Amino acid sequence: MDLMTFLITIAFDLYLTVVILRIWLQVVRADFYNPLSQFVVKVTNPFVLPLRRLFPMAGNWDLATIVLALIVSIAKSMVLIAIAGIGIYWFESIVVGSFNVLHQFLELLFWVVIIRALLSWFSQGPGRNPMEVLLIQLTEPILNPIRRIIPPIGGLDLSVLVAIIGIQALQILLGMLRRAVLGF
Repeated sequence: MDLMTFLITIAFDLYLTVVILRIWLQVVRADFYNPLSQFVVKVTNPFVLPLRRLFPMAGNWDLATIVLALIVSIAKSMVLIAIAGIGIYWFESIVVGSFNVLHQFLELLFWVVIIRALLSWFSQGPGRNPMEVLLIQLTEPILNPIRRIIPPIGGLDLSVLVAIIGIQALQILLGMLRRAVLGF
């Protein structure tokens, strides 16, 4: 039972991460021709394209992909509840699914910021590696406003540290809100 729960959780979380990454890439208007962007689009298109007939784009927001993220997260909750042998409650599944999407985005954001910071220590210069270019495109909309408030001090960019602390604070607040709404 534990192994099955683990494998189901991993499968759903990995796909949810790719779906969230697609939303994020579209919002920041990242390079569509980047190999990682191409991978994300190809893996998510089988589900996004049919949903797009029902949920069109709204500005930079791809409603079909957002709905797909919610569907994947809700499906994960429902499958895990069914495995546990507990009755399925639709409202709770939708609320838990919504919280899980937000939590997964914050986790992804945390790791993307960390990876970008680590790569900056070893990089030959921005723009030489397509993965690094994509990480820059994803994180600059978050780090630039922080840099305007706290500029680099003595060549040390504290924006990553502030972003990580902010992400962790948001995760704590999200957990508190989840407990307040759901009671667990």
